[in-house]
Amino acid sequence: MKKKLLIVDDEWNMRNLLRIHLTKDFDITEAVDGEEAVSLIKKSSLDLIILDVMMPGLDGMEVCKEVRKVKKTPILMLTARNDTKDKVHGLEMGADDYLVKPFEPDELLARVKALLRRSALSSETSEKEGKGALNYGNGFMEIDQEGHSVFIAGEKLELTPKEYKLLHVIASNPKRVFTRDVLLDILWGYNDSRDTRTVDSHVKNIRIKIKEKGFDYNPFETVWGVGYKFREPDEQL
Repeated sequence: MKKKLLIVDDEWNMRNLLRIHLTKDFDITEAVDGEEAVSLIKKSSLDLIILDVMMPGLDGMEVCKEVRKVKKTPILMLTARNDTKDKVHGLEMGADDYLVKPFEPDELLARVKALLRRSALSSETSEKEGKGALNYGNGFMEIDQEGHSVFIAGEKLELTPKEYKLLHVIASNPKRVFTRDVLLDILWGYNDSRDTRTVDSHVKNIRIKIKEKGFDYNPFETVWGVGYKFREPDEQL
């Protein structure tokens, strides 16, 4: 079944352009202004919203603010202004990504798919969070989902929030291989292949912290040319 996208833009030409590039892969609904968009969003089940910033009446920023009161649907904001302050403001209002007009169709499609991937994985992870502890290697490693803590042989690892989330995401999906780009999407909210060293750095830090506890256990298996997957403790110990 196709994912459901809502396109919100007061200009017919832009809505038509977006429809042309997205209708093959997605089920498209359109809104011509902010008021119509808010009404549709509140009563519809949507997978993603593409939202223009500059609209008469209720603009994109206000629509985003209203949506976030009731829904967590991913929002990709479109703007003709390449202003960092505007981008920051949009993200603070609750947008998940920001694309400047004019844009290449391939980039639009890539960003939409990346947001949908991140949203799907976030939902899977959220369902698992808060439901007790995750145990690996007969209790050698324990992830306390309520306390957002990790214990190795009963000793707590002092992880940063990002390090915890990285380990939790991979350990919660032990059969999945994660590319660095996908991990950037999930943990930092952006996808830039030039910055994948950020992921590698966090992986390295977690490995070091486990080693400092006196254990030669590496929870990250490197899949060369792809990314990382989870390695069970009993595979090494």
